Amino acid sequence: MTKRIFHSICIAAAAVLAAAVVLFLCVLYNYFSETQFSQLKVQTDMAAQGVSIAGEDYFNGLDTKKYRVTWVDEDGSVLYDSRSDTSDMENHMEREEIKTAFETGQGESKRYSSTLMERSLYYAKRLKDGTVLRLSVSQNTVPALLLGMSYPMCIIIIIILILSVVLAKRLSKSIVNPLNSLDLERPLENEGYDELSLLLRRIDSQQKELKYQSDKLQRKKNELDTVVDSMNEGIILLNSRNQILSINHTASNLLGISSDPVGEDIYEVCRNLALQELLSKAQDGVRTEKIIDFADSYYQVDASPICSGERVAGIALLFFDVTEKEKSEQMLREFTANVSHELKTPLHSIMGYAELMAKGIAKPEDYVRFAERIHTETRRLVQLVDDIINLSHLDEGAVGMQREEVNLYTLAKAAVKSLEPEAESAGVALSLEGEDVFLTGIPQLLQSIIYNLCDNAVKYNRRGGKAEVEITDGAAEAVLSVRDTGIGILPEHQNRIFERFYRVDKSHSKAVGGTGLGLSIVKHAAKIHNAKIELSSVMGEGTTITVKFPKNKI
Repeated sequence: MTKRIFHSICIAAAAVLAAAVVLFLCVLYNYFSETQFSQLKVQTDMAAQGVSIAGEDYFNGLDTKKYRVTWVDEDGSVLYDSRSDTSDMENHMEREEIKTAFETGQGESKRYSSTLMERSLYYAKRLKDGTVLRLSVSQNTVPALLLGMSYPMCIIIIIILILSVVLAKRLSKSIVNPLNSLDLERPLENEGYDELSLLLRRIDSQQKELKYQSDKLQRKKNELDTVVDSMNEGIILLNSRNQILSINHTASNLLGISSDPVGEDIYEVCRNLALQELLSKAQDGVRTEKIIDFADSYYQVDASPICSGERVAGIALLFFDVTEKEKSEQMLREFTANVSHELKTPLHSIMGYAELMAKGIAKPEDYVRFAERIHTETRRLVQLVDDIINLSHLDEGAVGMQREEVNLYTLAKAAVKSLEPEAESAGVALSLEGEDVFLTGIPQLLQSIIYNLCDNAVKYNRRGGKAEVEITDGAAEAVLSVRDTGIGILPEHQNRIFERFYRVDKSHSKAVGGTGLGLSIVKHAAKIHNAKIELSSVMGEGTTITVKFPKNKI
């Protein structure tokens, strides 16, 4: 802006200077022309007076360097000329000023010479004897005058231009500096031109409005960021160049991003090929979703293109945690396969024995043995079906079962008593220790927990071993502990024994008639009661399983 003002002032100064020079020369030239013409008249009158008195003798010794004097007779012939020989001069009767003088007594004219760049002024006066006396003087024209004054004029113009540049520079700075020093943060506190007051008030009003809108947008952004960051779902917004515009903590954690990636290319911060495939399809304007594995968790990733007309202006990525769903479906598939396998074995056995008996192939003495075998397999099927039904009921949260205050020791005593025949048959000493402990729970499920733990302690024990059940009363919890001196569990199996149909030793499990669902029932029943299960086992020495029930209402 300073340069523009500087150039404008310089151009204006140059234009004013040029106009002033032209006007000054024109006025000055006209003034001196009129003055010179007036002097020419005076000199002519004086010369006419002298010639009238002295005649031709008047011209003797007359200094006429500046003026040209011509004396013309009545017939137009030249009687005297101060510059030329009269014999060589032509008749002057047709000269404008002389002709007019003969007619009116005086005449004047002006003639230009383009070759000499001069203008000649003529003034003629008729004398008493009828002759005419004419005086003329030469005057430079404007171009000649300019040419003659070029040197001093150039010096003057240069001086004026230098002064104009200096003044223009100072003036432009003095104009711009107050503008440059304006405090736009506090526009009404500025001291400047009065002409700026309306603008400053307008700026102040707009700043207040902008601040209000900015604060409002910031509040909304903070609210949105808070909501987005607190979501369990991951969100990523990309522009048309795949640069990250926004990302929440969940998405950052999934992609393993520690620093702020806003503005970076998504392909540089994420090397997941499945996610890049989704992005490629979304860039073509196709909405795509896929389940992707992120660090042992499953997320359904939804890539939705954001279109502006027919152009993809950005992409929105949504990450939904479907780990539980995937695990549940996988568990259901495994459960279905395991149930089919578990049912298939006893059914084939039953069908084989029944077929032998039906076709009469079996010997009569084998009928009783075959019938006992069929009865054993059928009982195992019934137990398996009962366990499956119980698990299904537990998966639904034990809906319909009533909670009541129960004595955990009494339930344990009943379970131990019902298992005494099996323990005696297996050669295992089953015992119960403890005291009465009351808590609020579902009797059927608590009974199932104790029974299954005691049943496993007997089945997976060794002849001559021990199975000890203990009920203790803590300050805030009731503790059920079942210890055995059985075969023990290897460390790599300890985290999986509560899974459905999982068996450490499948041959031994089938030999003792286990369904593989007992500990899974224990786990679900304990979960319904908010109980904690602790496992301690040493291979070859035995296993201890402890269940801690909170005594408050559960």
